[in-house]
Amino acid sequence: MRILILANSSSGVYSFRKELIEELLRKNEIFIVTPDSGKCECLRILGCKVINVSMDRRGINPLKDIKLIQQLYLNIQIIQPELVITYTIKPNIYGGIISRILKIPYAVNITGLGTAFQKEGFLKKAIIKMYKISCKKAKVVFFENSANKDIFLENKIILSDQACLLNGAGVNLDKYFLTEYPQGEITKFLFIGRVMAEKGINELLEAMKLLIKDGVKAELHILGAYEEDYRDIMKEYEKKGWLYYHGFQKDIREFIQKAHCFVLPSWHEGMANTNLECAASGRPVITSNIPGCREAVIDGISGYLAESKDVDDLYYVMKKFTKLPYEEREQMGIEGRKHMEEYFDKKIVIRETVEGLYK
Repeated sequence: MRILILANSSSGVYSFRKELIEELLRKNEIFIVTPDSGKCECLRILGCKVINVSMDRRGINPLKDIKLIQQLYLNIQIIQPELVITYTIKPNIYGGIISRILKIPYAVNITGLGTAFQKEGFLKKAIIKMYKISCKKAKVVFFENSANKDIFLENKIILSDQACLLNGAGVNLDKYFLTEYPQGEITKFLFIGRVMAEKGINELLEAMKLLIKDGVKAELHILGAYEEDYRDIMKEYEKKGWLYYHGFQKDIREFIQKAHCFVLPSWHEGMANTNLECAASGRPVITSNIPGCREAVIDGISGYLAESKDVDDLYYVMKKFTKLPYEEREQMGIEGRKHMEEYFDKKIVIRETVEGLYK
């Protein structure tokens, strides 16, 4: 079968869907249409045929989006796929509508609802309407958390028999293996993600300031590219000696191994892969009590949940963690690993995805 994958980032496809693509390549020819964010050659090495397009994943520029729709339509006509698989909002909507028009079977992946669903207003109504059009004939719509699925059903975007709930993209338990828990008097917190307000970076920095003010021996290590301009504030806190900004890193595992606790106070997620990867590595996780984050943590057992956008609550659970003895922290990490093995094994997620595609 000739399968076309549409996504807004080659790095996202490679990082989180590599194992699924390898499985699909066993019996299928895979084409990928995506912007080049550094992993196109890696996808080609896997055996995929990759075509680059320009895509502004966050912007709402009608002229740019019209050009994107034209590019997607042209490529779909040239490739003539027998199945289209889409990831992220613009490929989901535009790719879904084009596939529907051309009567090509297609599968949609809801990897998160994005900022537009956080506020009532014209934009949310418009996106719901576009999703209704794009998903109407989808053979399957995959969700990474039950709350996102419920929103689609409540808004009558899809029918219940179209929905398939997965445990996110899953986590590769061989790549992210249980590592020895680190010693040290200074608690090393780790954040991995795009540096932007919606990932809770403001709340995290404020909570850290409160910890330092209290005399808590703690550090914050941040990995990820700037999505918004935090350079000056990062430099200010680096000079104070408690923040370490490492920029974007191709391999995050050595940073996870050195950390005592991973923290992700995000505002919204489909399923936060970094929570899964850190838990699988045996690190306690502090994250937001929201869909897409809370599933990764057994509160009080493998980590702690904090209310989203709440500096005081985040500070409270982070300080609570710093008071735990070594043995309790280590056990938290072990419990997190068990939780990943039971519910988030990528091999299981891939099997369920393939079953959904071929149903």
